[in-house]
Amino acid sequence: MRSTLTWLDAVIESHRDVTPTVREFCIKPAEGVQPHDPGSHLQLQLLVNGRPVTRSYSLVGSPDPYCYRIAVKRLDDGRGGSLAMWQLAAGDRLQVTAPQNHFSLDLNAPAYLLVAGGIGITPLVAMAQTLGQRGAAVRLRYAARRSAELAFLPLLQAALGDGVQSFVVERGEQIDLAREIDALPHGAQMYICGPVPLLDAARRAWADAGRPLADLRFETFGSSGRFAPQAFRVQIPRHQMDIMVPADCSLLDALELAGLQTISNCRRGECGLCTMEVLALNGILDHRDVFLSDREKQSQQRLCVCVSRVVGDITLESAYRPEALPAR
Repeated sequence: MRSTLTWLDAVIESHRDVTPTVREFCIKPAEGVQPHDPGSHLQLQLLVNGRPVTRSYSLVGSPDPYCYRIAVKRLDDGRGGSLAMWQLAAGDRLQVTAPQNHFSLDLNAPAYLLVAGGIGITPLVAMAQTLGQRGAAVRLRYAARRSAELAFLPLLQAALGDGVQSFVVERGEQIDLAREIDALPHGAQMYICGPVPLLDAARRAWADAGRPLADLRFETFGSSGRFAPQAFRVQIPRHQMDIMVPADCSLLDALELAGLQTISNCRRGECGLCTMEVLALNGILDHRDVFLSDREKQSQQRLCVCVSRVVGDITLESAYRPEALPAR
């Protein structure tokens, strides 16, 4: 029920800390590095508490002919993927996919605004380098909680010079999205990656400015939400299922581990294939996707189970119908 992936053997060639909580990994695939464009990502297979999980990480910077470079922010209260990555050492083996791209850069726009929140800078590094090399009209606005967490800032400044402006939340600084969007010429594009609240604010500002939705490109990471991850109960009456979803496990992973066939693809809250209908809710939905509209999220009738969570209990309807499968 999921998209078929080809897994490739790879090894951790080296790693380095670029901030106190962001570690860059150089991953060398056994079959050699494949070409990739700005915005590409890798999927990796990891073990989290003894369970096999898949995680996606953006490729950082211009292609390296020797290895794939990703950067992983350590999240002590996350789902465990980042901690599993941080436990890897040079020489450790793992499996990865070939580069994939759901956040591709259009090189034909008259101008560009790049916006990053925290570790959301990772897919934008290659975009900044590519656009800078082409002499494009581009501005990068980069926010982080602390100045020490502005990963890759020197690399970005080398690519774009004064076109880079950083914002530190603990100093009370924030990106004025409305003003930045207003400064764009007609037909310009905005590329943004960061936590869901930043993406939601950007979508509202873009719509308020009357800009075409097609010119707003975004990527998210499903670890960000309004609430810290916590265990919650989910029931699916059609399958007589009643399980607890651990704090370090996604709802989608928990359903699959319990034996429920699911439809999914991106596992990043972007494609919407995993969406399920909410039959009952005793608590609060923590939407972490960028697929559902603001109106759909407010209605509390659907949930992207790959990234979104619940504070409380929920009852869902599954799209899987075993009786609909052809007889063998």
